Amino acid sequence: MPDLTAVRPEDSFDINAVDTVLKQHIEGLQGTPRVQQFTSGASNLTYLLGYPGRELVLRRPPVGAKPKSGHSMWREYTVVKAIQPVYPAVPNVLYYAGHDDSTIGTEFYIMDRVPGRHLNTRIPEQWGWTLEHTRMFCHSFWDKLIELHQLDYHSVGLDNFGNPKGYIERQIRGWNERYEKALTEDAEPFEDVREWLDANRPQQESGHSILHGDFRIDNLILADDPMGSIKAVLDWEISALGDPLMDLGAALVYWIEPHDPESLKVLKKQPSDAPGMFTRREVVQYYAEQTGRKIDDFTFFYAYGIFRLAVIAQQIYYRYYHRQTTNKAFAMYGPGARALGHYARQIINQGMAI
Repeated sequence: MPDLTAVRPEDSFDINAVDTVLKQHIEGLQGTPRVQQFTSGASNLTYLLGYPGRELVLRRPPVGAKPKSGHSMWREYTVVKAIQPVYPAVPNVLYYAGHDDSTIGTEFYIMDRVPGRHLNTRIPEQWGWTLEHTRMFCHSFWDKLIELHQLDYHSVGLDNFGNPKGYIERQIRGWNERYEKALTEDAEPFEDVREWLDANRPQQESGHSILHGDFRIDNLILADDPMGSIKAVLDWEISALGDPLMDLGAALVYWIEPHDPESLKVLKKQPSDAPGMFTRREVVQYYAEQTGRKIDDFTFFYAYGIFRLAVIAQQIYYRYYHRQTTNKAFAMYGPGARALGHYARQIINQGMAI
């Protein structure tokens, strides 16, 4: 599991107030919880509340300036609660406190902790995975995204979760605007990349599905079995309804390959470069085969995913730059955003034919 540490002073909250509220809404809680903070993640803040006989997880937005539509706890809570009956690989959500709740001064939600294994940048040797194991896990991973994209969002009550039509146009213009608002004096504007994305939007969307928004191996909880079965998909904060190819493009940004440039390898958060894993082109080909979608050129969707991640990195760096957080790890997000912008330009120029 991700590392746990004492709660950072800047990320602390009134645990007694939370404890009081939770005992009013969740049966069986006793005693005072031990609170620890998960060190992983650079966006929303995640805490373990250890009660006698039960472990809960609290999720809340970060401190400091936040984009209007980002870090939505309501979004995470709503989509997970809706899809759980038909997509059981999600945590059991228990309670949501909205913006107008005064318990800790910000929205938050509570879910049961899902016990299991967590896979980061490499596959541990003690797991004993062979090339066959890795290949099978790779299939299972992308099958889980395909399964999500094939859910009927109408049948699970998510009709009002957002307007899926026009998603591509809103995303391109929205991320362009967010980048402008997050610019710092040491940032690059990348106007050519932003203009290309706006000018090369597909005229027709490929379909409308539930999108995860941040589909990565390190956002999974795996079962303790030789096959690495997926128990839970986490981090739904930027989930939405829209064109599933946009979700695939965003997921492929983190799919680092062995021969990628060093500027891209610094983003590595999952063992996608391990022997036996798909290449990015194989992922797109597999996705097309399993969904029946015809995909000849994936340049726009991959370039979108790269620039989108550049914006997210710049937003995080903006909080560090303006001293809204003291987490020194965020100092590298500025250079990371610039590297991603340059890589998006490179992909636009060379293309990604399938």
